Amino acid sequence: MMRRAFPSRPAVLALAMAAVLAGCAGGSARPTPAELPPNVALVAVRQAWAVRLPAVSFPLQVHAQGTQVVVAASDGTVVTLDAVSGRELGRASAGAELSAGVGSDGRITAVVTRANQVVALEGGRELWRQRLPTQSYTAPLVAGGRVFVLGADRSLTALDGRSGARLWKLQRPAEPLVLRQAGVLLPVGNTLVAGMAGRLIGIDPDDGGVRWEAPVASARGTNDVERLVDLVGGFSRQGDTVCVRAFQAAVGCVDASNGNLRWARPANGATGVHGDDQRLYGAESDGRVLAWRADTGERAWASERLQWRHLTGPLVLGRSVIVGDSTGLVHMLSREGGSPLNRFSTDGSGIAATPVAAGNTLVVVTRAGGVFGYVPD
Repeated sequence: MMRRAFPSRPAVLALAMAAVLAGCAGGSARPTPAELPPNVALVAVRQAWAVRLPAVSFPLQVHAQGTQVVVAASDGTVVTLDAVSGRELGRASAGAELSAGVGSDGRITAVVTRANQVVALEGGRELWRQRLPTQSYTAPLVAGGRVFVLGADRSLTALDGRSGARLWKLQRPAEPLVLRQAGVLLPVGNTLVAGMAGRLIGIDPDDGGVRWEAPVASARGTNDVERLVDLVGGFSRQGDTVCVRAFQAAVGCVDASNGNLRWARPANGATGVHGDDQRLYGAESDGRVLAWRADTGERAWASERLQWRHLTGPLVLGRSVIVGDSTGLVHMLSREGGSPLNRFSTDGSGIAATPVAAGNTLVVVTRAGGVFGYVPD
């Protein structure tokens, strides 16, 4: 279940809102998932390796670059692995519990602690740490010698990659409620693209100036809970086109070269999207997996086989759309129509982050801290 944060509110009101949001997410009344039929492995996959880390209870975003993958645990442990063999290439610690991570450019790795400190690590040692006035649940973006941090208060801060000195800060109007999960932050050419409220914002990475804004979804309703709108990670990028999900409101695609909204469609999901040049894929809050046409946003197909299984965001890999669930299963569905291709189990603790591909390896991280590498057989 997604956790929420309640900044700048009295404690009594925050507790009341927390109860309402928990009910919106399903609570104890959430239907029981139907039993899965026997597995027929139409795509052969084998487990190549497994590594054990401490538990993961924060909104982890696994960083994959080439054949390396960087993962982190809630206690601040940060580990770089060779995705081919599972061999540990580097290990460091942020020295505190994490609220966001992992971001990396291959040299500098950055995470955010629950004490609102951005910690930069290099070569197994701490490079610097910088305290911010706000919480963050989105992995820092490390690019161009800088570290960019998206705050829960709709702020974006640029820090010098070597010293941690603040270069600039963009502040947008804060909302009464925000999601305590990862948002959208990525580079597209020489534009920094960030999700703030229901909008994608194009930003000059050198000075924080806003180049364009594209509305994906608008606030609706009469109270703070009903009006909650935020873009959630992860995203899908094809060239200059970036596709995202607005929490329980819509999915949409934006031309990041000019900020034009290509299309947006109503959707009721809480996790990110991924796609290819033909389709965009996402899991709804009820566990249905949907595909939309990438050019128009029209519905391409829907699969109801995994309803009520608390799915992660999807990963498009080969002929498959891959999602994890809260029981520790990984499901492979056909990109063409959503039919099952394979499924396999991890450690039963639930999948903690959207699966990633590093080289030819599928990497999956669980709540218990299991890191698994799978390859085609």
